Amino acid sequence: MIDIKHENRKQLEKLTYTDLFCGIGGFHLAFDSFYSNCVFASDIDKPAQEVYESNFGLKPSGDITLIDEKQIPKHDILCGGFPCQAFSVSGKQKGFDDTRGTLFFDIARIANHHQPKILLLENVANFEKHDDGKTLQTVLSTLDKIGYNCFYQVLNASSFGIPQIRKRIYFVAFRKDLNIQKFCFPKASNRNVRLYDFLESNKEHEELQLKKSNYTLNSEAFDDCNVLLQTEVSANTSIRIGSVNKGGQGDRIYHPNGHAITLSAYGGGNGAKTGLYLIDGVIRKLSPRECANIMGFPKNFKLHSNRNQCYKQFGNSVVVDVLQHILISINKALQ
Repeated sequence: MIDIKHENRKQLEKLTYTDLFCGIGGFHLAFDSFYSNCVFASDIDKPAQEVYESNFGLKPSGDITLIDEKQIPKHDILCGGFPCQAFSVSGKQKGFDDTRGTLFFDIARIANHHQPKILLLENVANFEKHDDGKTLQTVLSTLDKIGYNCFYQVLNASSFGIPQIRKRIYFVAFRKDLNIQKFCFPKASNRNVRLYDFLESNKEHEELQLKKSNYTLNSEAFDDCNVLLQTEVSANTSIRIGSVNKGGQGDRIYHPNGHAITLSAYGGGNGAKTGLYLIDGVIRKLSPRECANIMGFPKNFKLHSNRNQCYKQFGNSVVVDVLQHILISINKALQ
């Protein structure tokens, strides 16, 4: 997370927001740093609800499709990372033919009733091209019909001081009476960071170490990475240096002086959900706390007691730092 100066948050201070598909609270953390107030949260996943409540003292409501919009308190901002599996390249890409894909229309239903000033939404980058762009046009036309000017852009967490390749599409929609005809998404900071500086000691995570010996390392890539490590310069991209077995997606080995691959809620292999990394001579996957670090979650954030739940939750979450940069841009647009 980044520190937010008063002038970059004053338009959003004390505004209220509804946190839909809240997961474990990525949006909540970002809005907290702008002194905004959450009046309602919802997520269908019970373990995620537990983590959200333990960190924020608010228990999310359940299935949003069963909640009458009239039961939701009035709010200034509606935010949410609506389920992405229906649009992800790692899924079957059924889009609105998948029940999870139709959850966008619950966002529209609630926004149409309450008419909040702003909508802030997130989904996978593939959303932009899904079904030859028809899915995107459906979202834009729906928001237009219920009274919003919508702007969107794909942003990569790697460009905002987070060592993880995580491309996501973000939607910012302003109620038309605000008369905001132009919105500029934040520009990439491209600050050099490396995964290595976000990691914990190997001694704390012996259970995550690769036990198999049937792996190969690319000596040329490894030598190049050693040079980078000595100069403390990050490549701002993931650097693959080897593989286990046939090198499937969960069996690829990367150097920690680059950036992590995209955390995923699903997937198999020895490095399932995080990838494998050669860290101080040891090949292992990332720990839940390390996943939290490269999602922008603070050190004092309380994690679920089950490791697999943690991986799922961070794979489904949103990078806090990217949201903060977008909120700074929203604050500027409201001035």
